[in-house]
Amino acid sequence: MRVIGGIDELRAAKGSELGKSGWITVDQPRINQFADATEDHQWIHVDVERAKEGPFGTTIAHGFLTLSLLPEFVSQVYKVENVKMGINYGLNKVRFTSPVKVGSRIRGSIELTDVADVDGGVQLTNKITVEMEGSDRPALVAEWLTRQYV
Repeated sequence: MRVIGGIDELRAAKGSELGKSGWITVDQPRINQFADATEDHQWIHVDVERAKEGPFGTTIAHGFLTLSLLPEFVSQVYKVENVKMGINYGLNKVRFTSPVKVGSRIRGSIELTDVADVDGGVQLTNKITVEMEGSDRPALVAEWLTRQYV
């Protein structure tokens, strides 16, 4: 894990790759729990037998499940010290570029693309690429905005 000592170190890290998270296995219980939490029980996610005949030959994770793992990926890659708090500010872009089949292992690659001053702190733009083990194509690419306040 990379420890960033504060706002000045964030500015200095702008434009750099901060690192990669560990791998997370996306198993059927995780997919089912996400379906229950979001009320999204589309068969392609939860009906194992029907999905065998579907376009992917198995169930796939919800795109929003993959997206919801971004905080975990970031927390494994870096933390910022000497700030009062950090908040989620939103997303500029999200693309679900490949389905995440059940049993896949995914991880986040984090690049700090921008650090902009805001009242009381800075706004970070992280480009997060969710990689799938054994695939050249990422599962997801997102531009995630967070703010760090001093």
